[in-house]
Amino acid sequence: MFTERDRAGHSPHGEAELCEAALRLYGAALRTGRMARTETSAAPCLVELSLLRPDPWDDAWLRPVPPSAALGELLRPVSRKIDEQLRLAATLSRSLLPLSSVPPGDPDLAITVLEGVAAIQASVDQAAATATDEILTAQPGTGHASLSAARADARTAIDRGVRIRHIYEHAARYSSRVRGHLADVPAQHVQVRTTEVTVEQLIIIDRATAYVPASDDRTAALRISQPAVVSYLVQVYEVLWAHAVPLAENHRTAGPEIQVTAVQRDIARLLTEGHVDDVVARRMGISVRTCRSHIARLTQSLGATSRTHLGALLVESGIVEAPDAKRLSPRGAG
Repeated sequence: MFTERDRAGHSPHGEAELCEAALRLYGAALRTGRMARTETSAAPCLVELSLLRPDPWDDAWLRPVPPSAALGELLRPVSRKIDEQLRLAATLSRSLLPLSSVPPGDPDLAITVLEGVAAIQASVDQAAATATDEILTAQPGTGHASLSAARADARTAIDRGVRIRHIYEHAARYSSRVRGHLADVPAQHVQVRTTEVTVEQLIIIDRATAYVPASDDRTAALRISQPAVVSYLVQVYEVLWAHAVPLAENHRTAGPEIQVTAVQRDIARLLTEGHVDDVVARRMGISVRTCRSHIARLTQSLGATSRTHLGALLVESGIVEAPDAKRLSPRGAG
């Protein structure tokens, strides 16, 4: 444990963040293989985040934990938060099922129960046929369960300029069926990311209509057009999207001279997609102040002189891939 005296001169920051002093000392410890325990008074977060551990042979020294091992531990809380949000979305869907009986003749059925794969297929096809902006999907496993089979054929929507985003679990990276499906659609209109988190099935069309499972065997689904509920599901999707990894990206890391955390990499990806600070913070589930602090560190590390310059350096350094301008539009910033 560190006392207030130990923390003198150490700027406060988030529980899962590293300050500039910590990054500098951690880098030095990785190069030399150890660090004197007294040096950590300038950055107690190194020990609190388990980036340094006691030297088993000499209690006066600490040894650095490899970044790859430390990253896995630091990402656990993020993964848990995403998993909790997805479980909350599934619980919400099941909770709304008893409220789905609307008197006959109501022209605005906000929540409708669809029973049977054929009924789900027909409804999703109909909604996709009128899509004008964007279709979002999240699929468990490699995306071939019942509700996934009901996913509309996207080609007609793409012909109208509709953008499509898919989220699969990491297993999809090795699925020839997934890659075969993606090979049949124009790449400039489709973005695919994968996540290590177990996801529930979700389809959102034009941010106005959503489909979620209504039974364990996924032979029933809810069609939701209630604006508040759809907006909530979109927020859940965007949080998951922000933490997922592009299918074409092999978890690349920046050069050894640039220390970039997983959170900063996700922020960098959103910045290069053209999102403003408020939107990046909301999708990352952090405060705007914390978000801007991360951006400042990226700017300083890369020596950027402006936001535009920062975006170019993020791509040039390999921290993120260059975004495809055809995949983005001003509406995507919300």
